[in-house]
Amino acid sequence: MKKFRADLHTHTVLSPCGDLEMSPVNIVQKAKERGIDILGITDHNSTLHAPLIKELAAKEGIMVLMGAEVTTKEEAHCLCFFEDEENLSEFQKYLDRYLPKISNDETKFGYQVVVNEEEEIIDEVECLLISGLDQSIEEIERKVHELQGLFIPAHVNKTINSVISQLGFLPPDLNVDAIELSHHITKEEFLKKNKYLSKYNFIKSSDAHYIEDIGNAWTNFFVEELSFEEVRKALKGEEGRRVE
Repeated sequence: MKKFRADLHTHTVLSPCGDLEMSPVNIVQKAKERGIDILGITDHNSTLHAPLIKELAAKEGIMVLMGAEVTTKEEAHCLCFFEDEENLSEFQKYLDRYLPKISNDETKFGYQVVVNEEEEIIDEVECLLISGLDQSIEEIERKVHELQGLFIPAHVNKTINSVISQLGFLPPDLNVDAIELSHHITKEEFLKKNKYLSKYNFIKSSDAHYIEDIGNAWTNFFVEELSFEEVRKALKGEEGRRVE
């Protein structure tokens, strides 16, 4: 197996909390500088920047997982990834359908802009992207897997906006592909208080909102090659693939 370094939680300038330097070009440049082989693009409740970053990153030999960090009705954050633009587009329609029609206040929350390769603004999202969808965590998980995607509860150790902080536990019947920890805790420390989650595989990501944070936390993937299916197998610990 080959070892690849992955940071699967990265925001762009599209996220209202994302710094204005988090353009597609800058993100790819910093990921290359930090030795990232697999990069997850996870803006809040939007997938719009993922295809361009995938295109730019491919030129640098970096694989991009296209997706979003989705906020559930319970205010829990989940990472959702898709292999191709067709399923990504279908998921974007789903996000648009269930995102509350609350206007973004740029002075309070920040800008929500889509930019091109030249860093020119080509669109701006009007609805506040950090709102919770009118969908439960179970409904979102089912939709992601209906579209052959990956579903990973985000930063479950955090005291806000995690499935554990919001529900008190990870539902045993929730079909997750892995669980994400933030860089603030080790897997061993987390499992001391959450032994019931020992059967799951864990990843660690930067949750980068600022350019210098990209690659500050990562997961090693041991796979045969860079592909969506190999990533899926590693998250599940199948056929000798694994994460650490």
